[in-house]
Amino acid sequence: MKRFFFTCIAIISTATVQAQFNFSKADAYVAKLGRLDSLNVATIADTLTSYFDAKEDKARAIFTWIARNIALDPKAIRSNDNKKTDPVQVIQMRKTTSLGFALLFQEMCSIAEIRCLSVDGFVKNNAEDINNPSDEINHSWNVVQLGQSPDKWYYVDAAKGSGYLDKKQSVFTPKFNSTMFFTKRTLFNQDHFPDNKAWQLGDGPKAKKDFYALPVLLPGAYPFGLTKLTPATGFVKGKLAVATKFSFQTDTEETISSVELIIGEGNKQMKPEPMNFDHTGSTLSFSYKFKKDESFPVTILINGQSALQYQFEVVE
Repeated sequence: MKRFFFTCIAIISTATVQAQFNFSKADAYVAKLGRLDSLNVATIADTLTSYFDAKEDKARAIFTWIARNIALDPKAIRSNDNKKTDPVQVIQMRKTTSLGFALLFQEMCSIAEIRCLSVDGFVKNNAEDINNPSDEINHSWNVVQLGQSPDKWYYVDAAKGSGYLDKKQSVFTPKFNSTMFFTKRTLFNQDHFPDNKAWQLGDGPKAKKDFYALPVLLPGAYPFGLTKLTPATGFVKGKLAVATKFSFQTDTEETISSVELIIGEGNKQMKPEPMNFDHTGSTLSFSYKFKKDESFPVTILINGQSALQYQFEVVE
């Protein structure tokens, strides 16, 4: 399978673009098809896309099928083993790394005559990654072109759309995440940094170091479109018994019914603590006074879903 590497692109806009599509028909169609175990890559792609006329529906059907039928391979991911990422192998094994997801999505889009490219880069998985840039590429995703104008390029991450690994990257939990298709650019760029910055659509961190300084976005951040994060950096120095202010911009019609804080992890993890929050307009805000002077990760839950993670150092 041919890989793509890029040095420049002149048409990427700095504007934030969020496509507003209704993909319920495509998702329902894919659900009826099932696993398609006996078919090869080309036949699966044709089966998924021939039902639709619009390229965005074809691409969505491909994304949904891959995310629901291919699993992340913990062993290969832990060892950074990308030997079995060819689409034919991925279809046979039904598990792969993020690169395998990206290459399979790209291949199926190509069969459907949709321009799609694979992008290699970096993601942060937990608070330990904050200010700790990876030396090696650790994630891959796609960009899809549906038209000639700059705002017709879209992000797709089928690997993250399929579910997630635990912190030790030893257990995969399938959980379809539809928000990883045509994701809002400002949100996606907080969570992904391309190895070649030419493939950063719109505004985002200027350097890998800047990206790794940001808070960690977790799957629960996407449904609420969390941007303009305060604190803006992932590592925060706080003072004992002095309120730390948290504030985020949201982009959702979903009601936010609960915000909770989890301090620590493992044996030192405390129970989720409900926050007295305010959600006025598009701004979600709350304050918290830390009660112990030490270093610990802080996870923010919204409606019971892990959304953000910080690393705090609290002193007297």
